[in-house]
Formats: sequence, structure tokens, C-alpha cells
Amino acid sequence: MIREKMAVAAMDQSGAEDYPLSAVPDGARQGFWPITLVLLGFTFFSATMWGGASLGVAFRFWPDLAAIILCGNAILAVYVAGLSYVGFRSGLSTVLTARFAFGNAGSRWCDALLGLTQIGWYAWGTATIAIVLVRLLGLDPGLQAPLMIVFGLGFCLTAYIGCRGLAALSRVAVPAMLLLIAASVTIALRDAGDAAGPLMTGSLTVAEGLTIVVGTFVSGGTQVANWTRFAGSARTAVGSSILAFFFGNGLMIAVGAVGAVVYGLDDIVEVLAVQGILSAGILLLFLNIWTTQDNTIYNVSVAGCHFFRTERRRLITFAGAGAGTLLALFGMYDLLIPYMVMMGVLIPPLGGVIMADFFVRHRGRYPVLNETAALRFNRQGLAAYAAGSLAALVIPGIPPVNGIVAAFLLYACLVRFT
Repeated sequence: MIREKMAVAAMDQSGAEDYPLSAVPDGARQGFWPITLVLLGFTFFSATMWGGASLGVAFRFWPDLAAIILCGNAILAVYVAGLSYVGFRSGLSTVLTARFAFGNAGSRWCDALLGLTQIGWYAWGTATIAIVLVRLLGLDPGLQAPLMIVFGLGFCLTAYIGCRGLAALSRVAVPAMLLLIAASVTIALRDAGDAAGPLMTGSLTVAEGLTIVVGTFVSGGTQVANWTRFAGSARTAVGSSILAFFFGNGLMIAVGAVGAVVYGLDDIVEVLAVQGILSAGILLLFLNIWTTQDNTIYNVSVAGCHFFRTERRRLITFAGAGAGTLLALFGMYDLLIPYMVMMGVLIPPLGGVIMADFFVRHRGRYPVLNETAALRFNRQGLAAYAAGSLAALVIPGIPPVNGIVAAFLLYACLVRFT
């Protein structure tokens, strides 16, 4: 009886912490819209709009830019859909699936890489909202640091609650952002008739344009299993991820491109200010960054729990937010471009190995997860990951796609022929 009570208490504690070291049970699974709204909130991000702005001044909107946006987001959505299915089928987070792909000890490299890169994103988002608010509202520059601290610690509160907190915020934020974006685009299309024409000031190749589109969220998409493990069906997992990463990410890129073409601006808040709705722009910025920040720090907490083999996800959430806030204070805002380039090389091959391990080696069904379920180091997975990273770095084309494909194919070959 005592053992049964202890087991029930352990299950309750694991559920309160969102099952960081175990599979999500059937009783905790959710429907289509809760998962979809969380993922849409994640992909609605200012940095994606800025990526779209760089495309808007480099290509004609029709057919060149439209084709790049559709093709790039289709590639991203297919990749994320594969990982979404792995998360649903196994009930495991990305870092737990990595335990099979890289080994019990080898997967800690995955924990560290995913956790630290997401802390960097959290730092950039925290710095961005403080800097933009000070500039737009004409506040004292000395308020930047205090605002970074307030936002850095405040944005993690919904992630502290867990998936329920992420979903609650997204239910309010996503419809509000869609309405604001629709209003802005309507005004922009009206103003486009008075514009001088597309500002073709950029010079990008089609491959570079596709790299920007795919690279905007390929790193975040690699961790999509952190949410789809809660999905109640394969249709929910795959459908919600396609909607978020094809429609949601594509919409952000298109909005950024339209703003650049019509107004010559790469910041949606500045576009809204020009349109005479600055207050709406500040609200959009706040919701836009918060719904991404809480998902980002949630990823940090999941990776941290696996690295330290602890179920204290809420403690890791606050620790990660604190580290991200410190990075923001020390100038992370100015390092976005090299940071994105690094992630585009190092993170996508992780997803390629994980999918090959699940679909080829384990044929769509993992064994029961425990400390003896995987090797200490899966050398095949580690070798495939290294080759995928090298392919992303040196092979011409779209670096994230090169890394995913090379890692998947090499791991599949190693499993089949060694």
C-alpha cells in the first residue's frame, strides 16, 4: 500500500512538471486546438518578420517571393511534421528521443546544444522588447537594463506553469495578433497604390532566400516533440505542426516582406507606427515576443531536466530565464546574425538523426525508456550528426536542409549496413 501511494505521488509530481523524464500518459493528451494555438504562438515571432523584410527588398513579390515563401515553408513543415509524429507516437520530448539516437551519455550533447541555443534566443527576445520600447516611447535609455530584468523574469511565468500556461496565453494572444496583422496588411495594401514601387535594394540568390525561410524556425522546429507529445492523435500532432510552421511562419515572413516593400521598414512595430496605430504595434510586439519567449524557455527547462536527470522543471525554468536575462544585459541583441548562422549548421542534423533512428532503426516504436534502453554512446548517431553538420557547413545549397538530409541518410546507411 505504501509503495502504491509513493508511485501515485511520483506520477502526480511528474504530471505537475510536465513529464520531463517520462512519456506523456494517455490521460494527459490534448486535442487539436490547444496544441495548435501553442505552436502558432511560438512561430509568431518578430525575428521572422525581419527575415521576411530582407526578402521583400530582394525579390519581386510575384512570382519570385511568393514561390520562395511557399517552397521554404513547405520544406520546414515537412521536416517538423516528421518530428511531430515521433513526439506523438512515443510521448517523449526531443531530448528523450535523442537518448535513443545518441546514447544515454551522448544525448547530453543534444541537451547542452538545444538548451544553450534556446537561452540565447530568450536573451535576444528579452533585449529586443526592452530596446524597442525605449526607442519607440522615447524613454530614458537608462531604463533598458531594468526593463530587461522585468521582462526576462516575467516572460517565464507561463512556462513555469507548463503546457497549460502556454495554451492559456496563446488562446488570447494568437487571435489578437491575427486581428492586428490583418488590420496592418489591409492598410498596407491600401497604401501600396501610393508607393513608389518595390525597393529592390537587396541582392540574394534563390538558395539564400530559401535558407532564410527555412532557417527562421528550423531550430525551434527541431524541438516540436516537446509539445506534440501531448497530442491525442497523429492527425493532431502532424496537422497542428503543419499549420503552425507552414501557415504561421509563412505569414510572419510575408508580413515582414510587405512592410519592407510598401514602407521600406523591416520592423512590424515601426510599420504600425507609420500607419498611425502605434499602440496596437506595442501590443503586437509584446504578445509576439511573449508567446515565443515562454515556449523558448520551456524548451530550456525540458533540455535542462534531461541533462541533470531531474524532474524539477520549474526550477530549471527560472534558472534558464535568469541566464537568458544576464546574456541580454551583456549585449546578446547585437549577435543575432552569427547566432542564427551557427544554429542553422549545428541543430538541424539532430532532427535528421532522430527521425532516422525512429523510422529506420526502431521502425516506428521505441522500447520502454529506462537507463538500459539505449547504449551509453550511440556512435552511429554521433557520426551521422557530425557528417550532417559538416554537410550544412560546406555543401552548396540550403545549409539546414543539407544537414538534415545528410544526417538522415548516413544514419540509415550505418544502421542497415554495419
